[in-house]
Amino acid sequence: MKPVLTAVEMQLADRAAAKSFHISEACLMELAGKETLRVTLEQLGCDSPADMEFLVVAGRGNNGGDGFVIARHLLNLGAAVDLVLLYPDTAASGAAAGNLAILESYLGENLPLRIFRTIQEAIPYVFETSYRVIFDAMTGTGLKISEPGMALRSPLHEGIELLNSLHERTPALTAAVDIPSGLDATSGFSAESVIEADFTVTMAFLKTGLLLNDGPRAAGEVAVAEISIPKWMAVEPGCMLVDELFAAEHFVLRPEKSAKHQNGKVLIVAGSHSPEGSMAGAAILSAGAAVKTGAGYLAVALPSALASAMHMAVPEAVVINQDLKAITKKAAWADTILIGPGLGRGKDSLDLVEALLTSPEITSRKLIFDADALYAIAERGLQSLLTTIPQVLLTPHYGEFAKLAGTSAEEAATDPIHSAMRFSGSHGTAVLLKGTPTLIANPSGTALLNTSGTEALATAGTGDVLSGIIAALSAKGETLADAAGAAAWLHGRAGDLAANVSSLVSATMVLDSIPAAIEELFDFESDS
Repeated sequence: MKPVLTAVEMQLADRAAAKSFHISEACLMELAGKETLRVTLEQLGCDSPADMEFLVVAGRGNNGGDGFVIARHLLNLGAAVDLVLLYPDTAASGAAAGNLAILESYLGENLPLRIFRTIQEAIPYVFETSYRVIFDAMTGTGLKISEPGMALRSPLHEGIELLNSLHERTPALTAAVDIPSGLDATSGFSAESVIEADFTVTMAFLKTGLLLNDGPRAAGEVAVAEISIPKWMAVEPGCMLVDELFAAEHFVLRPEKSAKHQNGKVLIVAGSHSPEGSMAGAAILSAGAAVKTGAGYLAVALPSALASAMHMAVPEAVVINQDLKAITKKAAWADTILIGPGLGRGKDSLDLVEALLTSPEITSRKLIFDADALYAIAERGLQSLLTTIPQVLLTPHYGEFAKLAGTSAEEAATDPIHSAMRFSGSHGTAVLLKGTPTLIANPSGTALLNTSGTEALATAGTGDVLSGIIAALSAKGETLADAAGAAAWLHGRAGDLAANVSSLVSATMVLDSIPAAIEELFDFESDS
C-alpha cells in the first residue's frame, strides 16, 4: 500500500530525509523538476520536447524552484520556454534562488527563453503563443485553506486565473507541480480560485488533499514522483491507499482438501415484507455477493414470505426464520454476521436490531451493520452499545454517518478522515464511510482510502453487494477493517468491469462481475 500524507506529515518526511541522509533541498528540487518533465513527456506521448513551447508560472518558494528546474531542462532539450514570475526576483531564496540565477544566466546564450517579471508584462504574449503544456509551480503543499472558497491574495489569484484562462481557451495541457495551486494539500478544500489541472505530479508521496473534497477535480490524473525520499521516512502515516496488491493479499483462497465450514460461514439478517411492500432485493444482492466472493457456507435470516425468492436467486443459501431465537441459534455457527440490508424501518425491525445488539450470542461474532440496521442504531440511540462489541464494522454513507455521529452530512464530508477516525476511536468500531474516496477508519488509529470505482456504483443496490463482499472476506479470516478495504477495491473494480458505459451499470451487473475482478487480482499477483 502507498502512504497518503497530510501536508504536515510530508514536511516531517522532508526534514527526516535531510537530517538522516543529508539529502539537500537542491537535490530534492532537481529531482522534482526532472521527474515532472519525465511524466509530462509521457503525457505528451513523446521522447523529446524539442521545438515545442512551454509556459511555467512560478511562485517564490520551493515549488517555484521546481518550476525553474523544469524550465532549465526543457531548454536543455531544445524546447522554448516562457517563465512568469509571480513575485520579484529577490523573493526567491535558497535552492530556488540558485535555480533562478541559472535561468537568468541562460538569457545571454541566445536560447528561446523569455522571463516575464509580472503577470501584466506576460499577458500580451502568452495568449499569442501555442503552448503544449503550462506548468503551475506557484504554491506547492504549503498553502492552507482555512475555509472552502476563501479569497486568495494578489498576485496568486491572478496567476491561477491566468493559467485557467489559458487552459480554457487553448489546447495546452495544464500540469500542477506537487499540488494544484489554490488547493489545500491536507483537506482538499479549494480557494475561490484553484488550478484545474489535466495532471498533477506530486512529490514522494500521495497527499490526502488530492483524494478528498475538491482534490480529484482540481488535480486530474495524479502521478507520484520518486525524488529520493525513502518510503520509510513516512513515519506512521495516518492514511494508506488501498491498491490491487492489498486486495490480493487479503483475499484468501480455499485450501486444498478443505471443507465448506472451513472457508467462511456467513449469516445475513436482511430483507423485509409487509402489506405495503417488500425488500427482498437487498437481501438477495448481499447474499449473492457473499457467495460469489467465496464464502464456504451462507445462511440468510429473512421473512418466510421471501424464502422462495431467495432460493431461486441464490440456491446456495440456507434460509432461516427472521426471529431472535432462530438467529441467535445460528449465530453460534457463524464466523461473521451481516445485519441490515433491506431490513426495513418499522417497529419490528428496530426491535430486532436492538435485541440482536444486546444478545451475547450475536455480539461475540464479527458483526457488520449496514443500511437499515444503521438507521435502527441511530433511531434508538444504541451507539453506546457498540463499545461493548469486540469486533464490529459500520458501513454508512454520509447521511447515515451524520445520524450516528450526531452531526450533519456536510460537516462529515468536510473532514471525513477526522470525523470517521474520531467516531471509530470513541466507539471502538471500524467504520467504512462510503463516498469518493471510500474511507475505512480503524479503532487502532489508522485509515485506509480506496479510490477504485466510478459512477458505475452510483445506483441502488451496490451498497448491498459491497456488504456481502465484506462479510465473505471477514468470515474467511480477515479483520473487519482489512476485509472492508479489500472489498471496497474489489467492489470498485467489479463496477468497472460490469459494462463499457458506466451509467448503464446496475447492482446485479456489479454482482455478476465479482468473479472477473477476483480473477484479475491473481493475474496481477502472479505478474508481480
